[in-house]
Amino acid sequence: MSFLAQLRIPATYMRGGTSKGVFFSLDDLPLETQQPGRERDALLMRVIGSPDPYGKQIDGMGGATSSTSKTVIVSPSRRPGHDIDYLFGQVSIDRPFVDWSGSCGNLSAAVGAFAIAKNLIPFGQLPENGVATIRIWQANIGKTIIAKIPMRDGEVQELGDFELDGVTFPAAEIELAFLDPAAGDEGEGGAMFPTGNLVDELDVPGVGVLQATLIDAGIPTVFIDAESVGFKGTELQDDINSDAEVLKRFELIRAYGALRMGFISTLDEAAGRQHTPKVAFVSKPQAYVSSSGKPVYRDEVDLLVRALSMGKLHHAMMGTAAVAIGTAAAVPGTLVNLAAGGGQRESVCFGHPSGTLRVGASVECIDGLWTVTRAVMSRSARVLMEGVICVPKTW
Repeated sequence: MSFLAQLRIPATYMRGGTSKGVFFSLDDLPLETQQPGRERDALLMRVIGSPDPYGKQIDGMGGATSSTSKTVIVSPSRRPGHDIDYLFGQVSIDRPFVDWSGSCGNLSAAVGAFAIAKNLIPFGQLPENGVATIRIWQANIGKTIIAKIPMRDGEVQELGDFELDGVTFPAAEIELAFLDPAAGDEGEGGAMFPTGNLVDELDVPGVGVLQATLIDAGIPTVFIDAESVGFKGTELQDDINSDAEVLKRFELIRAYGALRMGFISTLDEAAGRQHTPKVAFVSKPQAYVSSSGKPVYRDEVDLLVRALSMGKLHHAMMGTAAVAIGTAAAVPGTLVNLAAGGGQRESVCFGHPSGTLRVGASVECIDGLWTVTRAVMSRSARVLMEGVICVPKTW
């Protein structure tokens, strides 16, 4: 039996926000994987080390969590008014598929920096020192992200004193603005509230009838009240992820939410769509101790939010889910808004398992329909490794 040598593909391993992923320039990929399809999915799964029945991704770059089983493909944009195109693939850990149904807000912080480092943006457009404004087309959902990236001596400034809960070390601050992040013509959805309601009832067998806010902004999200499912809202990862029955109930809630939002036509389809929608539970402000041991005090947050990603409680908060939180908090009457005290607000600070995060959102109601024009938050990013990745060709 003969064995072919591994492919050697230029790649960069980056942290963006509270996530990590393998970044590629589109033109560096093997020709047959530069287009969507089976070959591309097979390549990215092998890069990450999936599917892995052991759930460890030992033979790949993945870290066996939803936050670290991620891939990004970047290319110069052909879309007017944009600098680069950003395509995100969430790789399933134990199943053979890549979910392309949503974006990653955390890795959005690293996309512009990667593009600058790989000379995907003309040098003349970049300041020697100051802030580079990069217009990113998020190809998965058809939306614009504006990243403001600090520059020093013609290169991306990665180090700084900006601290982000969920990330151990400080780095340079990157401001992200998500423009018109609600569902629209370019995305797969329709209205920001797909059912037309700020609060719906979900009748979930084995769980009960739950009130839920179903919103498609940033990323489709099913918000429920923590107390309605027997939790306080102060839970950390082990409190949820160590209980298989609890995880099954949350997955069932997510599936019924996806069905009500129109993303799937049968409950069985939810298993092949792990990335979206997310399911999250909210509560009023309370004091708790974060996963790092840092205390979070009641008077420093507007509400608490815990969110699940790829079937497990997230260690912090997904960036796109933070957009959904900020947007829902700004709309009077949603469960998120009520947990934050109700009324109108342009920003919200919420507590998550690793600490706190502030996100701003500008919303408006026209002819009875709510929309969001802009959501803003700060993240950071850093190159962890760059060079080539070695991949056996299995397609």
